[in-house]
Amino acid sequence: MVKDLPPPQNTQNGGEQPLSANDVLEVSVFQVDNLNRTVQVDAGGQISLPLIGTMTAAGRTLRQLEKEIETAYGEKYLQAPDVTIFVKESIGRRITVDGEVNKAGIYPVSSGAYLLDAIALAGGFNPVGDAGKVFVYRNIGQNKLVANYNVEEIRAGKNRNPRIYGGDVIVVFASKSKIAMNNLKDALGLASSAARIAVIP
Repeated sequence: MVKDLPPPQNTQNGGEQPLSANDVLEVSVFQVDNLNRTVQVDAGGQISLPLIGTMTAAGRTLRQLEKEIETAYGEKYLQAPDVTIFVKESIGRRITVDGEVNKAGIYPVSSGAYLLDAIALAGGFNPVGDAGKVFVYRNIGQNKLVANYNVEEIRAGKNRNPRIYGGDVIVVFASKSKIAMNNLKDALGLASSAARIAVIP
């Protein structure tokens, strides 16, 4: 276990994750609607666009690809083109939130997501979730690293809110004291019901 997780190796100093195969992109050229396209990055990392043909997308950040498309259109076809790309779907930008949350599952995340965002996506902690036992698992090269974060301290401003990246797995563990309290409440509830039944003539 580590105190804090480093960013994935495929990011630029912890910045935006690059595009990867199977990402679905919406490419928009300002005021040139007939060039707008929804494209999928193929297995070879390529996309195909009107007029300029095939371009490499995998391994590029959104901004890098926008610049390359602007350059390609500007060389022959448009004057000062303004290209915007939106990631519509990305397997590489999904996280898994599991354990003691209200809505465990797999969720898409933006390039600027943080741990509190991920917990919110999963509907917050369930009644036995322990805010002090939130573990984030991340693949760094050939190694899987894990760090324990205390969400209560993050919310209170005592610790920083860590960045979350596509591929991360977040697991919220149960609080033993909350489980014990719930068991006690259940036991008291059963005892109370039994007492009421016993006094019925």
